[in-house]
Amino acid sequence: MPIIEEDGGRLNAFAKEPKIEVIDNETQQNNVSRIILIGGALLVGGLIALTVTIS
Repeated sequence: MPIIEEDGGRLNAFAKEPKIEVIDNETQQNNVSRIILIGGALLVGGLIALTVTIS
């Protein structure tokens, strides 16, 4: 932690800042959209299979 001496002899300590990470929202939204789409398709397919089995 870097410490700086200010006017009047006061000490000021600064925290070490973390690295900045750039997150691409479009990539995350595309992945979430794909997962929801695949999950929905599996759900509809399962319900159709269940309906065919019952009748």
